Amino acid sequence: MGATPTVGEAAARITAVIDRIGEAVITDREFLETVAAGLLSRGHVLLEDVPGTGKTLTAVALADALDLEFNRIQFTPDLLPSDITGSQIYNEQDGEFRFQRGPVFANIVLADEINRAPPKTQSALLEAMDEGQVTVGGTTYKLPDPFFVIATQNPIEQEGTFRLPEAQRDRFVVKTSIGYPERSGEIDLITRRASRNTQMPTVDPVVDAEQVSTLRQLPERVSIKESVKEYLVDLARASREDPRVDVGVSPRGIQRFFEASRARALIGGRDYVTPDDIKAIARPVMTHRLVLTSEAEIKGVDADDIVADLLDSVEVPGAAATAD
Repeated sequence: MGATPTVGEAAARITAVIDRIGEAVITDREFLETVAAGLLSRGHVLLEDVPGTGKTLTAVALADALDLEFNRIQFTPDLLPSDITGSQIYNEQDGEFRFQRGPVFANIVLADEINRAPPKTQSALLEAMDEGQVTVGGTTYKLPDPFFVIATQNPIEQEGTFRLPEAQRDRFVVKTSIGYPERSGEIDLITRRASRNTQMPTVDPVVDAEQVSTLRQLPERVSIKESVKEYLVDLARASREDPRVDVGVSPRGIQRFFEASRARALIGGRDYVTPDDIKAIARPVMTHRLVLTSEAEIKGVDADDIVADLLDSVEVPGAAATAD
C-alpha cells in the first residue's frame, strides 16, 4: 500500500485485519467490525463487559495485526494521573528535570477497567484522546501517530466502579461489548487450553503503522447524500426529544456518528454512506451518549432499547438515497 489505496483495496486490507484478529479472538464479526470502525474514524473504543470475555486479548491481537506499539494500563482506585501521562524526574547528574514518559505513549493503549479509577485519573486521558498530546509541567508532548485508545469497563453496577464523566464518554466514538461466546465458541476455548503448554494465540502483522495512518484518512473520501445526512441528524435529534432521556446525543456526538458511518461504509467497500451503514453503527455510537431520566433508570430502562425505538420511529430515506 505505497500509493493511496482505492476504497476497494482499503476494504480488502481491513477485512484481512479483521480475519486475522478473528483467528485469535472468539467473538462475532459484527463486534470486530465495530472496533474497526472506531479505529478508522480516528476515534477510540469503549468495551463494556464482565471480566473474562476476551477484551484484553482483542486489544493485543489488534495491535499485533496492525504491527503497532502496545501498552496496557491497569486502572485502580489509587492510580494517579502522572502514572498515565508520565512526570518530570530530577536528574542529579545534569541538575535538571527530565520528562519520563508514561505508558500512554504508545500507538494502541489499553485502558483496562477504566471505571475503577476515580474521575480525576480517568480525565488524564481526555487531552490525549482529543488532541493526541499530553501536557505535563507546562510542556506539551506529542503522542505517537497513529494513537488509539481501547478502554474497558465493567458494568457500572459492580462494586468499586466510578461512572465515566459525560465529557469522557463523548470522546469514545463507539461503545460495544464482546458478550459471551456461543456454545461452540466456549468448547473451542477449552480445546485451546487443553494442553498446559498452550500459549496465548499469536497474530501476525497485516499492515504497518504508516499504512494504518493512511487507512484512517480514507473515510474522508466517503460521500453522503443529503437525504442520508438528514436521516443521521434526525436520529440523533430524536434522542433529545425522547421523554426517557435527560441528555441526548450532542452536536459533537453527531459528528462522531457521521465519522463512524463513513468508516462503516469503507469497511463495506463503498465510497458512499447508506442508511444501512447508519443503522449498523447507531447503537454503538448512541447508547453511551444518552443520559436517562431518574424515572427511566428506576424503571430499568435500557439505552439500547431507546435507540432501537428511535430506529423504528425515524423515517428511513428511500432506495434512491445511495450514490449518485
